[in-house]
Amino acid sequence: MSLRKYISNKTIAALAVIVTVFGTTSAFAQEAAAGAAATAKPIDMFPIYKSAAFYTLLFLLLCLFIAIVGKAMRVYELTREAQDKPAGINWNTINGVLFVIFLIVGLYGVYFEYTVHGNMLLPEAASEHGKKIDQMFNITLILTTIVFIGTHLVLFLFSYFYKNTGKRKAYYYPHNNALERIWTIVPALVLTVLVLMGFLTWRSIFYKIEDPNNKPLSIEITSQQFAWTIRYPGADGVVGKKNYKLITGTNSLGMDFKDKNNLDDQMAEEMVIPVNKPVRLILTSKDVLHSFYMPHFRVQLNTVPGMTSYFEFTPTITTADMQTKVNDPAFKYLFYCSKICGSGHYNMQKVVRVVSQAEYDAWVVKQPKFINNDLRKQFGLPTVPDAAAPAAAPADSTAKKPAKDSSAVAMNKPALKK
Repeated sequence: MSLRKYISNKTIAALAVIVTVFGTTSAFAQEAAAGAAATAKPIDMFPIYKSAAFYTLLFLLLCLFIAIVGKAMRVYELTREAQDKPAGINWNTINGVLFVIFLIVGLYGVYFEYTVHGNMLLPEAASEHGKKIDQMFNITLILTTIVFIGTHLVLFLFSYFYKNTGKRKAYYYPHNNALERIWTIVPALVLTVLVLMGFLTWRSIFYKIEDPNNKPLSIEITSQQFAWTIRYPGADGVVGKKNYKLITGTNSLGMDFKDKNNLDDQMAEEMVIPVNKPVRLILTSKDVLHSFYMPHFRVQLNTVPGMTSYFEFTPTITTADMQTKVNDPAFKYLFYCSKICGSGHYNMQKVVRVVSQAEYDAWVVKQPKFINNDLRKQFGLPTVPDAAAPAAAPADSTAKKPAKDSSAVAMNKPALKK
């Protein structure tokens, strides 16, 4: 056997590759074992795995490997051509098989996403309109999944069954009016139905007819970098007016206390709402664009400086009931900012508690008012005695009198959010 034929022999070439890989792997294994024996302390590879350079080199190595394999295959093909032999590799068959493999892997990926990540999409809806949104979302997802799987089955299987075999000729089929009508009219009808469903759902959420016997509870949420301020309307049920020009160190929201509706407004560190009671959110921003987001209640709306937005919803599951449903005693509803509004964006969250009407009534009367004596003086209003002042000292002259310190007097000032 001549040297040229010996080198071009497929069996010999395959054995050479196997021996080379085995020898290289053995050399690396021996070197690694020697290095491990020399150093008793294990090397921490985690920082390396986190570096961009590691993955860049890994990508370049993969590209080099593919290039080497490609060159080897090209040399093999040129060798067969030089020997006047037929092509050794049927690339049409290989491409057809690869299409089928990609189809199987892709369908498994769809199955994996539905079964593993499907439950991570959205938590259970805890509001009336949330069920409508979920229904619309599920219908859209089912329709698009059917179309996705159907089109990919046709695409990949067509490529496999009609691969070039050299025994048939492609049929020239330039146009078909019936097919054009079908794949134009059917998607148009489906999309029209989906758009109408979305429009009607949107109207049912944003254009509600107010029930005079069940008026919504108004709560104002003001966003700023990087905090939320919650204001309740007080006994009159009306949130008072505010003006950004009135914002000071003590009047953090710019509330106009000449409006009597502001006099009983209350502040809170958490949002507490009664179950099955309509809640009307009044959303504003002090600085930049934020996005008020309550995933369990399917509420998301931007807060825009200089503009007031509104969103009304009705909670249907109390916090205690949801804790039972998810089997987690520590579960809490939360609302977030879903805009990347700056470095402290991650910290913009507040607890939401859904309770019974009786629990809400008992909680809301304990919340402090925004107005304090400093603000009363600023707006020319009469001051009131401090409810937290200590009791009068006994008549005993030897008793120590409490020191007067205005800074220690509780003023019910609203917390300044930094």
